Amino acid sequence: MSRLWKLLRALKLRALGPEKQQVGVDHLGNKYYRISKHETWAGHIIQERRFVEAVDVKEHEYEVGDIPTEWEAWIRKRRKDPPTIEEILKHEKYREGLKRKVDEVYEKDRLLQAKEYEEGLVAEPVKTKIKGHASAQHYERNELLEDPVSTANTFQPGSWKPPQDHERKK
Repeated sequence: MSRLWKLLRALKLRALGPEKQQVGVDHLGNKYYRISKHETWAGHIIQERRFVEAVDVKEHEYEVGDIPTEWEAWIRKRRKDPPTIEEILKHEKYREGLKRKVDEVYEKDRLLQAKEYEEGLVAEPVKTKIKGHASAQHYERNELLEDPVSTANTFQPGSWKPPQDHERKK
């Protein structure tokens, strides 16, 4: 009986493929599935497979962060059990609180910097004008300077070119 049962099971797997079990759904509507560890008709053992069917997202349009972190950890087998809705909501609330705290600290730092600039305790950042990158095809200096120009407050590098009266000895 066991040989007949194995044969029927193998035929079913061959014809229909392994059975996928829905494990859960997240708050975005993504569905998560698992295909259990199984044996093929040839005796090969196929390990458990986990995957997601995303809502309104094509496979090539997927970006990191489209599914919750807890579900991604489950899919990548970093955790054994699938996450619960309560766990996801708890972590989401924690992340929002953390983001709010970071914004508050950033705002306090910005105000402190502005106060220090007004009092003259800290020099304001130098505002530079970027003309291009040296590797760009359109980048070119119109005039070559003999020597770099330097003062105590600013520095403008120049291009050195050898004086005309000296020739290279061969």
